[in-house]
Amino acid sequence: MVRTCLEAFRRNQPPLKLVVALAGASGSIYAARFLKALWEMEGESFLIASPPSLRVFREELEAPVTKPGDLLDFLRKTYQPKEVHQFHFRNFQDIGADIASGSNSWDGMVVVPCSMKTVASISLGLTENLIERCADVTLKERRRLIVVPRETPYNRVHLKNMLALDEVGGIVLPASPGFYQMPKSLDDLGDFIAGRIFGLLGIEHNLFPQWKG
Repeated sequence: MVRTCLEAFRRNQPPLKLVVALAGASGSIYAARFLKALWEMEGESFLIASPPSLRVFREELEAPVTKPGDLLDFLRKTYQPKEVHQFHFRNFQDIGADIASGSNSWDGMVVVPCSMKTVASISLGLTENLIERCADVTLKERRRLIVVPRETPYNRVHLKNMLALDEVGGIVLPASPGFYQMPKSLDDLGDFIAGRIFGLLGIEHNLFPQWKG
């Protein structure tokens, strides 16, 4: 399948502005493919990576990632994206950062992948780090919050926390890729979830073919 630059689909639309967070769950391929696709769109995003997410990224993708800035270096070398989008890193522990306030605006927030600890904290309104604080701000400002948990099986606590998050306005998008697009690689599975995220943000994409029936 030919992958074309997603920037073309943003024509006649305002530049996209997001908060993107990586929490410490398995599923780094989903973050990698989402960021790769986002990089090819006009706009800017604030990027937050928790220390556990960097460890998982290293282990799952065999990536030399020790600090958040290494993420883009890895994506650049691995995927060679068209670098259109601008990324601004923010410290995971800095709950006083600019994006910790609702006085700053963005279109939505994506947590990919999202740990069950982070799901629980957001659903309870806890704000012990910048990911949780930004999620809290996103919800209170009535902006779109999308979390992508990667866990199986779910226990009752997981299910209750995801339901609570849905009830307060968040969107739970489990990392459960479809197979009707006939995936040939892990990248294809990552692109499916990335495409579903973009769909929920109202953005057209060509990451996988639409179901035709």
